[in-house]
Amino acid sequence: MDNFLVLVITGFLIGAFGTVIGAGGGFILVPLLIFTHPNLPAETITAISMAIVALNAISGSAAYARAKRIDFKAGWKFALFSIPGSIAGVYVTQFIPKNVFQIAFGILLIAIALFLLLNRKQENTPAEDAIADSPGKQLHLLTDKDGHQFRYGYNKKRGIAISMVVGFISPVLGIGGGIIHVPAMIRWLHFPVPVATATSHFILAIMSLVSVLVHIAKGSYGEPGILRMVAGIGVGVVPGAFIGAYISHKIQNRTIIEVLAVCLGLVGIRILLLHIL
Repeated sequence: MDNFLVLVITGFLIGAFGTVIGAGGGFILVPLLIFTHPNLPAETITAISMAIVALNAISGSAAYARAKRIDFKAGWKFALFSIPGSIAGVYVTQFIPKNVFQIAFGILLIAIALFLLLNRKQENTPAEDAIADSPGKQLHLLTDKDGHQFRYGYNKKRGIAISMVVGFISPVLGIGGGIIHVPAMIRWLHFPVPVATATSHFILAIMSLVSVLVHIAKGSYGEPGILRMVAGIGVGVVPGAFIGAYISHKIQNRTIIEVLAVCLGLVGIRILLLHIL
């Protein structure tokens, strides 16, 4: 995977698919690095992944912003509360043994996949129903560039709590947090799928950028080989993210969720098998 052209192509695919589902692509890159570079320490793997996640999320957010699908009010609030965890997570990673890191990553992927596949209830709960059970929820209205109108309600305190947890887990596992944030925003905060993926990407851009700055301060990107890998994948990620944002609204909501779940489950099983067989 050290061939520069292979790195660029890999980055393009990660950027496109990660943006379509709002997950940033870290859940693809981390297991890929585990398989292709088994000797890399967990801290280095997460540092590389967070740099790519940041590039992907920033590029994807720019495209989603033009499509007017980002709830900036919710996004800024959730992102700010994720920052303390993002900083702490970077420092915690260096104390986690690699085998523990990989097993935890595999279990997390399988758990999220099962949650998505087994919970078959309607993703886009009617806004009035979503806010009826709690006075703490407010009705939100968002109209995108194409004139599609989204009505939804969410509990701000619950959203902040979720963001704080995701902010910590994200740099620890190098996944960006989107694979947790998107399902949580859809299932527990009642965001419509298109708004959840776009807003999650915006939150991810801020959260991952903070983690990258901390990694830079710690010297995580000091080796030339690491910088070359980040540069190669990064060159492909940027255009891939724009393509992913463009095609995301052309795909059925349920299809996005099912593809995400199947991919997470397969990767999680593969990682666990490496430690069992």
